[in-house]
Amino acid sequence: MRQWFFTGRYKPYSLQTFQKDLLSGLVVGIIAIPLGMAFAIASGVNPEYGIYTTIVAGILISLFGGSRFQIGGPTGAFIPILFSIVMTYGFENLLIAGFLAGILLFLMGLFKLGALITFIPRPVTIGFTSGIAIIIFTGQIPNFLGLTGVEKHEAFIDNMKEAVLNIHTVNGYSILTAVICLLTVIYTPKVFPKIPGPLIALVFSTLLATFLYPGEVATIGSTYGNISGTLPRFHMPEITFEKMQQMIRPAFVIAILGAIESLLSAVVADRMTNSKHNSNRELVGQGIANMVTSLFGGIPATGAIARTATNIKNGAVSPVSGIVHGLVVLIILLLFAPYASKIPLASMAPILMIVAWNMSERHVFIHLVKTKTEDSLVLVVTFLLTVFMDLTVAVEVGLLLAVIIFTKRMSDTMVVEKALPNPLDKHEKVASHVVTDSHDCPQISIYNIQGPLFFGAVQTFQQSIMKTVNYKPEVLLLRMGKVPFMDTTGEAHLSSIVKSFSKHRTVFISGLNPQPESVLKKTGLYESMGEDHFFTHTGDAINAALLHLNKDKCLGCRHFAFRECEAFSKGQQPICEKEEIKIES
Repeated sequence: MRQWFFTGRYKPYSLQTFQKDLLSGLVVGIIAIPLGMAFAIASGVNPEYGIYTTIVAGILISLFGGSRFQIGGPTGAFIPILFSIVMTYGFENLLIAGFLAGILLFLMGLFKLGALITFIPRPVTIGFTSGIAIIIFTGQIPNFLGLTGVEKHEAFIDNMKEAVLNIHTVNGYSILTAVICLLTVIYTPKVFPKIPGPLIALVFSTLLATFLYPGEVATIGSTYGNISGTLPRFHMPEITFEKMQQMIRPAFVIAILGAIESLLSAVVADRMTNSKHNSNRELVGQGIANMVTSLFGGIPATGAIARTATNIKNGAVSPVSGIVHGLVVLIILLLFAPYASKIPLASMAPILMIVAWNMSERHVFIHLVKTKTEDSLVLVVTFLLTVFMDLTVAVEVGLLLAVIIFTKRMSDTMVVEKALPNPLDKHEKVASHVVTDSHDCPQISIYNIQGPLFFGAVQTFQQSIMKTVNYKPEVLLLRMGKVPFMDTTGEAHLSSIVKSFSKHRTVFISGLNPQPESVLKKTGLYESMGEDHFFTHTGDAINAALLHLNKDKCLGCRHFAFRECEAFSKGQQPICEKEEIKIES
C-alpha cells in the first residue's frame, strides 16, 4: 500500500512537481467555490453545504481515489435527484442517502465492479445527462429573471407553471446582473485565459449590484441567511432500519450516477494525460468520500469532469493538486465567508446555465436521434422520463428498454440452416444452398448453427431443428463452431432436442466452443450424450454418421450418394456421383 501511495500515483516527487500541483490546485479551488455554492442552492440546500462537500470530498477523493488527476466535489448531474430527495424526504434524510450511497460505492469497488459500469449503454447515459441539463437550465430561469413568489416543486411541469404564473414579477435589475455575469463568464477566458471566468463574473456582478443598485436583487444572504465562516461540524445522522429501507432506492441511484460520472471523468483524464486509472480504487475512494462528507453536512459528491480537465490543463502532476484545491476552498471559507452572502442569485444563474449547456451532450444527442435506430428510442425515452418523471425511473426504464432491444438484436443473429456437402466443389465445407426441396438426404440431417444460443434465440433454434423430426433422419448433426455462447435456457432446449432424437436415432455435435462445452458438462448433457458424440471437425462427425448408418445395414455408399436407399428408389436425385467428396473442418 505504501509503495503504491508514493510511487504509483505520486511517482518520484520533487519541489518542482509540488509547485505545479500548488498552482493547479489554487486555480481549481477558486473555480470550485462558486460552483459548489451554485450546485448546493440548485439542489435545494444552503450554499455552505456545497462548500463543505468541496472541501471534505475533494480532499478524500484525491487521497483514496484511483486517478492521479481526479477533482471531486458536488456536480450538476446530482442536482435533480438531490432536489427530489430534499423535497420529498428532507435534508436529514439526504445525508442518510449520501452515507448509504457511499457504502454502496465502497462495496462496488471492493468487489471489483468498476468495469461493470462501462456496460451501461451510451444512449441511456446521454439521455439522462441531457435531461439533467434541461432541468438545471430551466430551473435557473426564475433567478435569472428575478421572479418572486415562485414555489419550488419536484416536477418539471409544475416548476415551469410557477415561472409562467409569476412572470409579471420580472426584475430588470436581476436581468442586468445576470447578463453582465453571463458575458463576463463567456469573454473572460478569451481575454484572460488563465483567470477563472466564474469567479471574476461573480465578483464583478456582485460589486455592480452592491454599489449601483443595492437591495434591488435577491442575494444568498437575503434568501438563505449568512454563510458561516467556520469549519464543518461533525454530525451523525439518525440512521434507523426504517430510514435505511426508505432511502436505499435513492441511495442506489446516487451511487450508480456517482460511479458513472467519476469513472467517465477518470477516463477523460486518462485520455488527456496518457495515464491509466484504477476504476475499483476510484469507487472505493468515492465511497469513503461520500460516507465521511455526509457526516459533516455535505451533499453527495463525485468526480467533476470540467474541474478535472482544468486541473490537468494547469499542470497538475499528482493527487496533491486535488488536496490543495480542497484546502484553498477551506481557507477562503474561513476568511471571506461573510462577503459570499452578498452574491446575487442572478449571478449564480448564468453560471449554472453554462454548466448545463456544457453537460448537455447536444451534438451527440442530435446525432443519435438522426440515426433513427433502436438506440434513438432508448435515448429519447430516457431523456423524456428524466425531464418529466424523475431520474430513477428514467435510468430503470432506459436500462430495461436497452436490454430488451439488445436481446432482440442478439436473437436476430441466430441462424439455423440445413446443409449438405457441395457435390460441385470437392474442397468446400457443407453448405446450406445445396439443400432444396428435391435435393436432400433423408438419412442424415446437418444443421449450421450460428449465433449465441440463449433465452432470446432458443425459439428460432428449436423450431428450425424440430422440423427435422417429421423426416425421421437416422442421424442429426449440429455444427456449432459459430456458437460463441450458451446459457442454461439454450442448454435446456438443446437437451430437449437430443432427447427427442435419441429415442431411436443419434445426435452428433461438431466444433463445440469452450463456453458451450463447459455448460453442457456442468448440466450433465455432455456425459449423457457420450464423449463419442462430440467432434472437433465436421468431416470426422460425418464419417462417424456414415459408420453408424452402415452398422444399421444402410445400403447407401460412403460418399453421401444413397443410390440404393429409399430416397433414390422414389426417384430423388443422388447428392453426388461416384467421385469422392472431401469434407473439411
